[in-house]
Amino acid sequence: MTVSPPVRDRAVDVARLGALIVVMFGHCALLLATIDSRGVRIGNLIGTLPAVAPLTWVAQVMPLFFLAGGAAGAYGLRPGTAWGPWLFHRAQRLCRPVFWYLAAWLSGLLLVRLVLGAESAAGVGRESVALLWFLGVYLVTLAFVPALTRLSTGRAVAVVLAGLLAGAAATDGIRLAVGDPMAGVANFVLVWLIPVLFGVAYARRLIATRFALWAAVGALAAQLALVTFGPYQVSLVVTGTDELSNVSPPTIVLALQCVWMSCLFILAAGRIQRWAHRPRVWRLVAAGNGGAMTLYLWHIPAIAIATFALHAVGLDAYDVTAADFWARLAVRAVVFAAVMLALFLLLSPLEHRPLPGWDAPVTATGGRATAAGALICFSGIALVLTAKFGLADAPGFTALGGFLAALAAARWCGAAPVTVPAAPRSAGSPRP
Repeated sequence: MTVSPPVRDRAVDVARLGALIVVMFGHCALLLATIDSRGVRIGNLIGTLPAVAPLTWVAQVMPLFFLAGGAAGAYGLRPGTAWGPWLFHRAQRLCRPVFWYLAAWLSGLLLVRLVLGAESAAGVGRESVALLWFLGVYLVTLAFVPALTRLSTGRAVAVVLAGLLAGAAATDGIRLAVGDPMAGVANFVLVWLIPVLFGVAYARRLIATRFALWAAVGALAAQLALVTFGPYQVSLVVTGTDELSNVSPPTIVLALQCVWMSCLFILAAGRIQRWAHRPRVWRLVAAGNGGAMTLYLWHIPAIAIATFALHAVGLDAYDVTAADFWARLAVRAVVFAAVMLALFLLLSPLEHRPLPGWDAPVTATGGRATAAGALICFSGIALVLTAKFGLADAPGFTALGGFLAALAAARWCGAAPVTVPAAPRSAGSPRP
């Protein structure tokens, strides 16, 4: 049985949009880019200036995206809804703007290749789809929401949470023993399921305030201990110089970040809810959430436009040792905000414009409907690989092809097969 709120849960919408704003401006600050005689050069602020890495403990707010997805999924799941059609319906809304995004980037990469050369196109191609890892993992973790809504007590939530944390720690142990980051890929699901679990539990009112408080304190203390005495690095974002990345794939350190950040949201949800009921606040929050995927997908192109426009007038923010570096970074943030607003107004309507074929309702039942859901999960895995390899060479383009093929197959499975009615027999025709 699902629990539906009497009115829209505005705290979830605030969390989603607030996290998105932090991510956008965080990426604007992290990107170091310029153009010289060798073409496009791209760097990372934390990789170049490790002293700012502790700030990522505040800026790493991706858990709130997954929490919001878990809560929204729990609120929207109706009794008797089949798993496959439910998941495919969620994917329809999420993937619609992605198709436009990919079409634009594929065209843009061709132009970069023609103007700046293959090496620059490869560098831009690796960055262009890096953020799609989120959507890939999100599609896979959403598949667990119907099962998580069967949890009916806080004790059950605590047991599942303990299991996910133990699994994440065990996966880290294997990764460290093997010495290969790919040995930790299971944590893409185990770690990011934690905020989804909290989102579902929050929607069903299963988490007591006392538990949330102590869980937040304990998780933060454990996280500090691991980076102080363990083999883990401080940064909670990709730096390009990671020896043991906490993000790609995730580690137990990021899992604990998911715990305390989710718990802090639950503790503050009531106040956030009241604040969001102010008319002016809600108008902004509702507008932002109406184009959330546009903001997420297009903020990197907006940063690129701002960065290279400033390069054209001699205001690169690339050399961190320059006396005016931070001032130039602030100017970039202002220009980025203006560019992003323009792109949002132009492109956010595409999120709500149905695509022929893709947005047709799921009418299949039984095995075909289940297969549609399974293919959505496969498409998520393919999208994570696309983000990992980038659109630079064969592996990345192959993974992208797998993503699109899986979605096409899911769409086909979701449509009930057309049955041709038998022709009526004439009155005098013999019975078989």
